[in-house]
Amino acid sequence: MSGSWVNSAERIGADLHLELSGPGGRRAALTRALRDAVRGGRLAPGTRLPPYRSLAADLGVARNTVADAYAELVAEGWLTARQGSGTRVAERAAPSRHAGKAPGTAPPRARGPRHDLRQGTPDVSGFPRTAWLASYRRALQQAPNEVFGPGDPAGRVELREALAEYLARARGVRSTPERIVICSGFAHALRLLSEARVLRGPLAVEAYGLPHHRDLLSRAGVRTVPLPLDERGARVDLLERERGVLLTPAHQFPTGGPLHAGRRAAVVDWARARGGLIVEDDYDGEFRYDRKPVGALQGLDPERVVFVGSVSKSLSPAVRLGWMVLPERHVGEVLAVKGEREAWASVLDQLSLADFLARGSYDRHVRRMRQRYRERRDRLVAALAERAPHIEVTGVAAGLHAVLRLPPGTEAATVARAGRLGVALDGLSGFRHPRAPETVPAYDGLVVGYATPSEHAYAAALDALCTTFPNP
Repeated sequence: MSGSWVNSAERIGADLHLELSGPGGRRAALTRALRDAVRGGRLAPGTRLPPYRSLAADLGVARNTVADAYAELVAEGWLTARQGSGTRVAERAAPSRHAGKAPGTAPPRARGPRHDLRQGTPDVSGFPRTAWLASYRRALQQAPNEVFGPGDPAGRVELREALAEYLARARGVRSTPERIVICSGFAHALRLLSEARVLRGPLAVEAYGLPHHRDLLSRAGVRTVPLPLDERGARVDLLERERGVLLTPAHQFPTGGPLHAGRRAAVVDWARARGGLIVEDDYDGEFRYDRKPVGALQGLDPERVVFVGSVSKSLSPAVRLGWMVLPERHVGEVLAVKGEREAWASVLDQLSLADFLARGSYDRHVRRMRQRYRERRDRLVAALAERAPHIEVTGVAAGLHAVLRLPPGTEAATVARAGRLGVALDGLSGFRHPRAPETVPAYDGLVVGYATPSEHAYAAALDALCTTFPNP
């Protein structure tokens, strides 16, 4: 017969579509529609329904039709009506979320590991809620009206200005706001660079790295060539006819360690001579413990290096903000691919991060988390020295993870044993390039993300980890 959108008086914006159809006239149709909305969960227990007159006007029915439908549902127990409180969905009218299941059967629950020591995630319990909320409120209150329209694909100028200052001071990046393009993270940056044909194959990548990035490049038609690693980082001396190279020079992922100073200079010389491009993944450059900070490779030649960073490790992957500092000649190409308006990164989050950076809140948060992660790193090393001294720990001078070297042939069994004990771990072999040459050793090991557990869960996670190792 008809359908209409009804807005609950107490749940602003929570519209409910009532379809008045079927036999029995308007009252019967309205009663069925309301009953179905409660039974299906679209009207939650405790929700206050609109007054008779309001609902009647919305639906184009008589006021008495609504009053009679409400009265019938009150009598059936679906609704309650009290003086001064209006008509509400009864608390005991909560719908079954598992209709059709046998009585008494508990619904299956997806259970995560008891102890998550996988790499890639910071301690999300350390997110600076109070300071971030203060920045968000200021950003919202001070935002010009244009903020609520289509966003600039380059990103808000306030954030690009704040990033240019911060990256120059903290990471040694040479840039201007005009050369910064905001994105949602490193994977998004790779997609944009590939679609813009800034990245073309063959592209050299470190022989150990994230499979997700290699897969993304492959789907974009960019062939990757594995570059061997040693104690000084990527063997950039082996670069030949590649058009570019993707590096993690501040802290090689996942094996750890910075790219040696001589090799940093050598790869820039190679890019100049060959007309190649270097993509610098600065995924956790702020977190260093036992050595001086390693500045950005980009500072050696801003016209040959694309510097990419994000807040996924320093703040949270949920914020979904990253940035590219591009050579001048590539800015227009990337923006052309990104489109006429910002489709990925929230403009309000951009303004919040700009305020967070400008007020020093980001620096204070990074220093606090650096100390927390240093203490966790120390506790991990101490626990292994005491309970598993035969396990070698590497890559711990910086970052949020450690690599534990295992006896040959024991990685798969160790990861499986850890899983049975409720400990989630990444095996080192999973990060090895599938076409890595035989000259690249295939080490057995674990990549342990010591930042991932919350503070209160870390001691138990360490204890469980130490029970997983094979005997010497």
